[in-house]
This record gives sequence, structure tokens and C-alpha cells, in this order.
Amino acid sequence: MHKSIITCVAIAAVIVSGQAFAGAKGSADGGDDAAWIAKCVKDNAKEGAAAATVEKYCTCMNDKMGDDETKSVSGWEKTHPAEMKACEQEAGWK
Repeated sequence: MHKSIITCVAIAAVIVSGQAFAGAKGSADGGDDAAWIAKCVKDNAKEGAAAATVEKYCTCMNDKMGDDETKSVSGWEKTHPAEMKACEQEAGWK
């Protein structure tokens, strides 16, 4: 019985720790980076740039954001104009 309880606690700990990291922006397996970039691309779809340019810009911005960031790329860029300008230049936008 005691061994079963320890096993259950160990399994629960692994599950909980996995869930804690699953929502992180930059978890080791790429986490939600693709989702963050896709949202940024959608947010900027009507800005007049080619889709590849927007994706390159959003990827650049995502890469500049910290792994613990909770804002979307579109929200983060409003408070980080230097990074925004650098990514615009890198992507060939504006």
C-alpha cells in the first residue's frame, strides 16, 4: 500500500510539473512559440506586408521576448520599440 501511494505521488508530481512548463512561452520543446507567432501573424495580416515578411518579423519579435513573458507578441511590441524597429529591419518591413 505504501509503495502505491509513493508511486501515485511521483506520477502526480511529474504531471503537474509538465503542465507548469507547457504554457511557458519558450519551453525546451518550442512550447507555444508557434502559437505566439501565429497570433502575431494574424494580428498583423492587414498591415500590407507579404505573409513571409510578417512571419519573419513575428519570429524575430518572439525570439527577443523572454521565456517567461505573458504578453502576446503584439502586446509586447508596444512596450519595446527598439526591438520592434530591429525586427522590422531584419524582416525587411517598413
